[in-house]
Amino acid sequence: MSNYSLIQINDLDKGVVNIQLNSPDTQNTLSEKMIGELQQALDELQQGPSKVIILSSTGKVFSAGHDLKELKTARSQSDQGHAYFQKILKQCSTMMQSIVNHSKPVIAQVEGVATAAGCQLALSCDLVYASSNSVFATPGVNIGLFCSTPMVALSRNASSKHAMEMLLTGDPISATEAAQKGIITQSLESTEIEKHVLEKANKIASKSLKLLKR
Repeated sequence: MSNYSLIQINDLDKGVVNIQLNSPDTQNTLSEKMIGELQQALDELQQGPSKVIILSSTGKVFSAGHDLKELKTARSQSDQGHAYFQKILKQCSTMMQSIVNHSKPVIAQVEGVATAAGCQLALSCDLVYASSNSVFATPGVNIGLFCSTPMVALSRNASSKHAMEMLLTGDPISATEAAQKGIITQSLESTEIEKHVLEKANKIASKSLKLLKR
């Protein structure tokens, strides 16, 4: 595997590999570099002996979404950042689709806050387990923006009414409520989630490769 500065790749056991967002100082924002490293890791993991991928994070925030400082800086460009915005959104969309279409199952292990594109990142995974103190939100409307790209992943998991309520109000919901509404797979106590996710990943990895997603 390549060397990374914002993520860590750890081989666990029985064909399970962990991609860990490792930029807690920036709340694991999806900066241009973070998106690039995730894309590279996902591409590399298409090959090799691993069978299941766990996507987790360090710190109290799973991911706060796009790096707003980066986007704000781009506003100083002659086109007010339009070309850069399009570039970042395209790169991010491609990375999200790499999760959705990955040949190996991807499990999100969410411990903390997942907002905007960070919420989209978690919900793009095949299974989502979250600690009970985790929170999900699409708060773009609070700053005059509509979370149109997170809406895609959210709408694939929640009923249209539940999705629109989150998108239109920007209100955060707990992991417990997210599980009740079918947005995530299950809410677990923080002391249990790591063991539970690894057990699920190992069980999936023990199945025939022919039964895993292609």
